[in-house]
Amino acid sequence: MAIKTFNLPDPGEGLVEAEIVEWRVAPGDTVKVNDMVLEVETAKSLVELPIPWAGTVAELLVEVGQTVEVGTPIISIDDGKGGDDASHARATDAVPGPGSPDGQEAILVGYGAKAGASARRPRKQAAAAPPASEVVTATPEVPEPTSPAPRTESPAPAVEARAGDVPRPRAKPPVRKLAKDLGVDLRSVTATGPDGIITREDVTAHAERGPDSAAAEATPAGARGAGPAAYGMPFGSGEREERSPIKGVRKMTAAAMVGSAFTAPHVTEWITFDVTGTMELVDRLRRDREFKDVKVTPLLVLAKALIVAIRRHPGMNATWDEAAQEIVQKNYINLGIAAATPRGLVVPNIKDAHGMSMLELAEAIGALTATAREGRTQPAEMAGGTMTITNVGVFGVDSGTPIINPGESAIVAFGAIRKQPWVVAGPDGSDEIAIRHVTQLAVSFDHRLIDGELGSRFLADLAAILEDPGRGLVWG
Repeated sequence: MAIKTFNLPDPGEGLVEAEIVEWRVAPGDTVKVNDMVLEVETAKSLVELPIPWAGTVAELLVEVGQTVEVGTPIISIDDGKGGDDASHARATDAVPGPGSPDGQEAILVGYGAKAGASARRPRKQAAAAPPASEVVTATPEVPEPTSPAPRTESPAPAVEARAGDVPRPRAKPPVRKLAKDLGVDLRSVTATGPDGIITREDVTAHAERGPDSAAAEATPAGARGAGPAAYGMPFGSGEREERSPIKGVRKMTAAAMVGSAFTAPHVTEWITFDVTGTMELVDRLRRDREFKDVKVTPLLVLAKALIVAIRRHPGMNATWDEAAQEIVQKNYINLGIAAATPRGLVVPNIKDAHGMSMLELAEAIGALTATAREGRTQPAEMAGGTMTITNVGVFGVDSGTPIINPGESAIVAFGAIRKQPWVVAGPDGSDEIAIRHVTQLAVSFDHRLIDGELGSRFLADLAAILEDPGRGLVWG
């Protein structure tokens, strides 16, 4: 038999490690080419890893919860054929991965090639190459050295198969992450979701019932209504302090925000205004047959208004290139929507939003939000943004001072919409008090390239469109 060892591929984006979140297979399981065998969490997203070979799982070389470096052996497969692993490694080294004709090293599915990637070793003789049927065309191959350097640390213990395992519980990745944080075994949770899927509420209820003391004592604040990103045990219970490792998305977000806050000189401006016209438009669109299959919210109107306002003030859609000492004007809009997820804040963006109709924009926002909530946002979906909207109003917050997303020059915060007394012009031109829908917008911008006049005009136009959406037809 031939045992093939699969190493953790390079995720690109400058990332050098990943956490093992879930194994989809166990020793003895049969796998086919491109079967998803493992889910890992990088600092930017959850990624499913396919196996490039068919065969039987011989051994799981790392455990769930471990953080391992790129190139670490993670699983071995018995392909049922003769030969040794070294000969296979030499053969697969000779086969460049798809999309890498120049010989760049393989990377995770869905990621771009890493700048400066090392070249593969020269192709061996044809006799050493694997049969054409063994060449994986849908998944990048992972190069393995013929004589790997000895590792200084102790190897990860093998993961043994559990005898008598029940079928793997059905749950989405964020729910699995919550269960892991609570110390809850999903196999002991009663599922109430459709088709037997375990929901977040199922896990929380199971933890609160306290089927085991470890789960009961580890319930985080996020499971008790504080939101998915909250940490810690119920206030006043257990230990006086609890420490959580800074890793994954939260670690990457923290580094990015610190870099942005101390690199770009932030200026924030606010405006309070009447959005009754926007609320009336939202009601009409919700009744429109063309929009019956999409979610229509004030955020959709704001997104469309922002595109119109950027066209009127293109200087808002530029960036400062410190290395080249240039201002880079971007004649396209990749609109970022900040999303709170169980793994922390992510900012995926809608590519080329400037060319979308209102309906297309609604569909794109819906897809982006659904992907983010499932923890499936990929690095490519978060790269290349030009301006971001953060909707703090969904939490009942009026406004805030948002920090500019790295690589951009402005961010808009959308506050809560509230009914309150407002001065309006009466039929005869006199002032009257009426109950109106009122909100706040805030815009933070990089004062190196956006001065107060440009930022103020942009914010005023944005508010004017939301106040009277008809202006969007005139200005757009």
